[in-house]
Amino acid sequence: MDFTFTEEQQAATEAARAVFSGVAPDAVISPALTAGAVADDFDRPLWTKLGTADLLSLLLAPEHGGAGLDPVALCLVLRESAKVLARVPLLETSAVAAAVQRYGDKELADTVLPRAGRGELVLTAGANGRSGHDPAELAVTARQDAGGWVLDGAQTAVPWAAYADLIAIPAHTDAGRAVLALVPRDRTGVTLADQFSTSGELLAEVRLDSVTAQPHEVITDGAAWDWLRSLLTVGTCAQALGLGERVLEMSAEYTSGREQFGFPVATFQAVAVQAADRYIDLRAMEATLWQAAWRLSTGAGGALPLAGDVAVAKIWASDGVRRTVQTAQHLHGGFGADTDYPLHRYHAWAKQLELSLGPAAAHEETLGDLLAAHPLN
Repeated sequence: MDFTFTEEQQAATEAARAVFSGVAPDAVISPALTAGAVADDFDRPLWTKLGTADLLSLLLAPEHGGAGLDPVALCLVLRESAKVLARVPLLETSAVAAAVQRYGDKELADTVLPRAGRGELVLTAGANGRSGHDPAELAVTARQDAGGWVLDGAQTAVPWAAYADLIAIPAHTDAGRAVLALVPRDRTGVTLADQFSTSGELLAEVRLDSVTAQPHEVITDGAAWDWLRSLLTVGTCAQALGLGERVLEMSAEYTSGREQFGFPVATFQAVAVQAADRYIDLRAMEATLWQAAWRLSTGAGGALPLAGDVAVAKIWASDGVRRTVQTAQHLHGGFGADTDYPLHRYHAWAKQLELSLGPAAAHEETLGDLLAAHPLN
């Protein structure tokens, strides 16, 4: 088996490193110092740089101005973005655009994809349902009306919704079928209620009151929402991996320079063992991430459906990133809580990533259901 990334994937990684190299993780107010959002907008200058570097169109086909790469390439870029806590809707815009390309009709694709790839359109998705625990598609109803669809319900904790041009809304029909509607933020009947993430970003509860959607704005393929949710989850795992790797580096840098009894504390056995445990966590997070991303990219089969590998990846991502930041706080001592030092920001982002699209316990339940339905020989 060859686990080497392709030249195109490696080129995307290098381009991402170049773009993110100038990003400071503490460029906005600390989430510990404000009860509201840390900024009035996402990082627009960085967004422009990502568009110029063609990193917003990685998954788009050449006819839409993209590079035609796969979710593995996107995960490599997301991994780099999380190391600097990049405040951009890269995952959401890329994932929704990819779902439109894969499942949407030509009119929707031609309208959305070229502009999204250039960064002219910001896309996001409501993936948490009404409570964050029930399937997102059950939170909104979709019924066909003369000449279109009518949507009613709400999606909570929608990232970047206040800045998005289009919001992908999963919904269910009377027949129990899942559909995916792309709704403009300013469509009549759409209202946003401010919410705030653990990392201090502005989220929104998106309420839909008899919101109309044109036929071409609704993707009726039942596989579309499952695929988009998988891509969003795998992308979140990639962000957790990148964040965890940077936090372990910070721990190594600090403990190597901090001396006690005349020796760097990194040489103490208790410190080294804790750091080694976190390194093992990160390697497990990496292995399970690439397994899920590879299956999502290739459509390859396995002992369990794709959802099984996605669940395993998110279990490791949620638990692993939590353990990594907790150990980092412990090894840094009181310094880790200093708001002039960025570690506490990584801790806040890690908690957000841990719970986004379901904590480990939720995915363990999913994995258990899959194992019951698909006994392994």
